[in-house]
Order: sequence, then C-alpha cells, then structure tokens
Amino acid sequence: MADIKTDLVLDAKGLACPMPIVKTKKAIGTIEPGQVLEVQATDKGSKADMKAWAESTGHQYIGTVEEGDLLKHYIRKARANEEKAPHSFGKVLTNDELKAKLGNNTIILDVRENAEYAFGHIPGAISVPLGELEDRLEEFNKDQEVYVVCHTGNRSDMAADKLSGKGFVKVYNVVPGMSEWDGPLEK
Repeated sequence: MADIKTDLVLDAKGLACPMPIVKTKKAIGTIEPGQVLEVQATDKGSKADMKAWAESTGHQYIGTVEEGDLLKHYIRKARANEEKAPHSFGKVLTNDELKAKLGNNTIILDVRENAEYAFGHIPGAISVPLGELEDRLEEFNKDQEVYVVCHTGNRSDMAADKLSGKGFVKVYNVVPGMSEWDGPLEK
C-alpha cells in the first residue's frame, strides 16, 4: 500500500473504550475540513468503534491498517454539509454507467485525498487530489473524455466544473462515487 499522507497523528495506544473515540473527537476538531487524521490505537475494538463513530458524525472512515498489535485508523474530516451539497455540474454519469465504460481507454480522474485513494480505487484511475488539480491540468487532453470521481460526488462536481471552465469539453461527474462503488477495486 502507498504511503498515506495524514495531517495529524493521534496517539491512543494503550487506551481502552471509550477513550480512543473521546480523544479522536477532540483531535478532529483541531484539523481543517478535508484533512486526514491518523489514530494509532492498540484496542482491537477500536476498529468497529472508529468506523461507527465516523459514520455517525458525518466524517469519512477511510480504513484501518494493522501493523502487528498497532491499528492505524484513517478518518477524513467532513466539510460543512458535505454529504448534503447538491450537485451542480450538468454532465453526470452513474456508477453503473462508468462500470460499463471501464477498459475502453477510459480516463478516470480520482480527486479524493491520497489516503482515500490508497484504501481502494477504480483500476487505472489517476489520483489527483482536488487541491492539486489546478497545477496538474496539463497532464490531460482537453478533448478526451474524463470521468471524475470522489467519495460522494461533491468534490468531483467541483473538479468537473473546474475542468470545464478550463476548456475540457468531455467531462463527467460520477455519482454517487466511491461511497457506493461496487465495481472492481485496486489497493
């Protein structure tokens, strides 16, 4: 698995339930929306706890890496109303429509953070986090079809709009995105 870029590492080693969650709740308040928190814990029950807590609070549980007795949990802090934001980019493709296009020299642009991408992405997808997109536009042909994907379709909506504004004519926002992707995955 690729190195995972995190914005803050929280040491919760040796703590038992509910302390890893209590410390995580406090730590996530210190990072910016969209940033990734790594929680290092040794409590085996923390894996299920972290996932449930993240989902109940609107943050994204990216995944857990086990290194011996050490569990490294990765959580992306949600942006305000991220899950409820309407999609405004006009050209939209469903997950099923994208699955039908896989393998046809399809350019899939994954605009999630590197940690999200590392835990699972569509085979052949190119990782360009939304914050880096402006600086990497020259990597893509403006006349080729580009399918933009993220976790829920919100960041990909912004990316598709940005690409369109820069002269890309065949750009599609894929919704609902990786949150409901049931096609092939690479890690």
